[in-house]
Amino acid sequence: MYAQMFRDELRDRPLDRAMLSAFAEAVRASGGGQVGDLGCGPGHVTAHLDQLGLEVFGVDASPAMIASARQAYPGLRFDVGSMAALDLADGTLAGVLSRWSLIHTPPPELPAILAEFRRVLAPGGHLLVGFSASDGPAQPSQVFDHAVAPAYRWWPDHLAAMLRTAGLAEVARMVREPQPTDRRQFKEVHLLVHKTEAGAGAGAARP
Repeated sequence: MYAQMFRDELRDRPLDRAMLSAFAEAVRASGGGQVGDLGCGPGHVTAHLDQLGLEVFGVDASPAMIASARQAYPGLRFDVGSMAALDLADGTLAGVLSRWSLIHTPPPELPAILAEFRRVLAPGGHLLVGFSASDGPAQPSQVFDHAVAPAYRWWPDHLAAMLRTAGLAEVARMVREPQPTDRRQFKEVHLLVHKTEAGAGAGAARP
């Protein structure tokens, strides 16, 4: 089962755990509050953030994934929903995690989702984005086969620029080189950003 493939993935990923810990500390340092794990899949990372002391809930477009997450972690909240149209008021969240969930977004649709992330973040709120890197700056996005749906890799500087345009300023990044045991030999990237006071094209409420 797809969900079971990833339930223990963080166990052998110390750098990923370190970025999640840094994200949790950044959220607490900004005053704390609710955190949304958007595109939470089977909920294992939502549960990890809960263990780090965050007030976290998960959202995923797949009812099957949400059912699996609810069964595995009955003490946590999981909702079916779309990252493109979140059922949240403006400025509701202290943090947003989007870990390998943006990869299924076609490039023309990405700016609207980044704007939606900014909309639901409180001033100074933090966003942690995880994704696979494309092969170089000449290829800002590259499509690849994925078990769920076609997916995209992004050049880190290109995605960071899109985040800046959305009013989300980079705080830190981690680039992990592919390991011999990885199923795909792609660089993996985490970008930690925070909501700025203003951003071009950012902050517009959803109709």
